Amino acid sequence: MSSPELLLDVLRTELRRVGMTYKQLANLIDMSESSIKRMFGQKDMTLSRMAQICKVADISLEDVLRQAADVTPQADNLTLAQEKALMENPKLLLVAISCLGHWTFEQIIETYNLTEAECVLCMIELDKHEVIELKPMNRYRLRVSPAFRWRADGPIQTFFKEKVVSDYFDGRFDGNGETLMCVPARLSQNSAREIQQKIQQLAAEIARLQQEDRRLPPEDRDGFTLMLGFRSWEFSAFTALRRPTTMASTKTAVVHQIGPKNK
Repeated sequence: MSSPELLLDVLRTELRRVGMTYKQLANLIDMSESSIKRMFGQKDMTLSRMAQICKVADISLEDVLRQAADVTPQADNLTLAQEKALMENPKLLLVAISCLGHWTFEQIIETYNLTEAECVLCMIELDKHEVIELKPMNRYRLRVSPAFRWRADGPIQTFFKEKVVSDYFDGRFDGNGETLMCVPARLSQNSAREIQQKIQQLAAEIARLQQEDRRLPPEDRDGFTLMLGFRSWEFSAFTALRRPTTMASTKTAVVHQIGPKNK
């Protein structure tokens, strides 16, 4: 049986095919547009609701079910060998990240100092490593899922930590649509897990918006990057000012935990 995620991905594609917007759909089934977006973004929809949407949009529910059943599951991560191959060639990594951002072949060579031949060779290599499926006329299909992420502690994630993070946070974050926040909080483990789930939902929402905005002309889109971290942490300079643990070991002492309990 197809997963709910695959079913909703196919249904969203079919809605785009027939030119049905979320706003139009909301009016037809007497729901708010925000509720429609939430259902698709959170992958939370009953089969009866899906059948209702198919009916008002003149889409065959049977076709949606069949297409979802035929979809080959896509990977959320690359293998270690795949990531190592990308790291061996900076231009290959550049083209891979561009493809993950749904750049066209023309946009890549117009923006970066790559020849057509170099870009084609990179795409052939990405096809070989099963990152994309290269099609005629230098078109391609991603072979990774919308929930794709680099391997935790893999070579690319390590590279980002060492080289990219400082470059990213060197910006002012005062441009149109930009923001920077640091929100300290004391939370239970249950609350922390809830925040993790919401971060996953936010990533899925960004993937959905990117998919929808692909219909817009290039001049109406800009490159944005969300870099999120959420962990038990305390600034090292503050940790250095803590009292010795022995002074907080009496029964009457109250330990005001800010960062990791074991650090």
